[in-house]
Amino acid sequence: MNGFDWDGWAARDGWDVPPETLGGGQDAVDSLCGWWRRAGGEDPGVLRSCGRVLAAMLRAGDGLDVVLRGAVVVDGRFAGCAFGAVDFSDVRFVGDVDFAAARFGGQAVFQRVLCEGDAEFGGAAFAEAAVFGRARFRGAAGFAGARFGDLAWFGRGEDGLSEEDPAWDEIEDAATPAWQEPNEDDPHWPLAVLDFDYQEWIEGGDGARFAGPVTFRGAGFGADAWFGKARFGDSADFTGAVFGGPVHLPAPTVDLTGARADEAAEHEWPFGWRLHDGGLAAGRRDLADPAARLAGVERLASLGDAEPGARAAVARALCEYLRVPLPFAVTGPLTPPRAAELRARRAAQEALAARARPGGWPDLSLHLSGATLVDLDLSGVSVAYGDFCGAQFHGRTDFSDAVFERADFCLPGSADGRATFHGPADFTDARLGRHGSPVDGC
Repeated sequence: MNGFDWDGWAARDGWDVPPETLGGGQDAVDSLCGWWRRAGGEDPGVLRSCGRVLAAMLRAGDGLDVVLRGAVVVDGRFAGCAFGAVDFSDVRFVGDVDFAAARFGGQAVFQRVLCEGDAEFGGAAFAEAAVFGRARFRGAAGFAGARFGDLAWFGRGEDGLSEEDPAWDEIEDAATPAWQEPNEDDPHWPLAVLDFDYQEWIEGGDGARFAGPVTFRGAGFGADAWFGKARFGDSADFTGAVFGGPVHLPAPTVDLTGARADEAAEHEWPFGWRLHDGGLAAGRRDLADPAARLAGVERLASLGDAEPGARAAVARALCEYLRVPLPFAVTGPLTPPRAAELRARRAAQEALAARARPGGWPDLSLHLSGATLVDLDLSGVSVAYGDFCGAQFHGRTDFSDAVFERADFCLPGSADGRATFHGPADFTDARLGRHGSPVDGC
């Protein structure tokens, strides 16, 4: 089948499925995936052959389950395939991967996957929950016209398991693909496997990370659409999307033109967008255009100064902007557009710091989980809550004389999801509340 040496594989690696099943079926898929995970290695030719064989089985089958947790997939071509339940947790997709028009009849788990090339899910149909928590997309990601029949989870990387689930036996052995993102040391995010309990979207952590452009144009969400903590490094096209449940999508680069949502559900939109008669009214997009971000930062800060009721939302919008991942190194030579981007980010930092000092905006919170911060000066601020889990501090950082009722530099209750300081940091006389200073061990 497809030029793959089945007999040699069987003799060498303990093939334990009767020969008559090699034409397909669940037993053959299980055996192929088991071998792939156990002994597949990283030889591109072997891995491409595994992918071709699996795709052929899926196209010939009727909703077969696939478990490839932790495997390496090279140039995966699964367009139009019919899956049952799938578990691609911690898979590294090398090259482009294509799931266009694929059908997932059971839960589709892609948590913590790394897509090194482009990832295409356009027109895919997810009958049950689609879990992309803490997935990383380094190229373009396409979900145009996809249909999510149940929860669409692009938040943190949790997986709910019952106490009896045999998957617990694999958790300690799970290994996520290496982090290696620009400007970012590995925060050591935990697997965060829970006992049938998702963390709230407002808690610290990191969601899906889109380095390139992503489109959900015309996608349909039948239930909750959770993008809280997701980070979009480029354009995020949700034009014409239809949301049937609660939505948490605060990122400033998102375009929701023509989208529709259920007015009775709970939503969090990017700053300035409003839901009216079931449709999203185009709002302020001060931070969406890279060429106009510096002016946008200034406009938002001025708006907060003039309208106290808007201050919390303005601060959250500026924090969401600082959480946008940068595609270039912040050290070394910078092109004019990159230098302009760093000027805008410094302006956002300075706007928040100035208003967090006495006489500014009271009870301010800074939600900067996973943010890239350059020469951050928070000296003398007075802040209700600072979330710096997984944040990356570059240049000189100053927290001297800062007062936080609570500040988290790693996830509460653990040393995981830690912030990283890439330069000197001053915490002289800082009072950081619970989870205190990272110099105290986080």
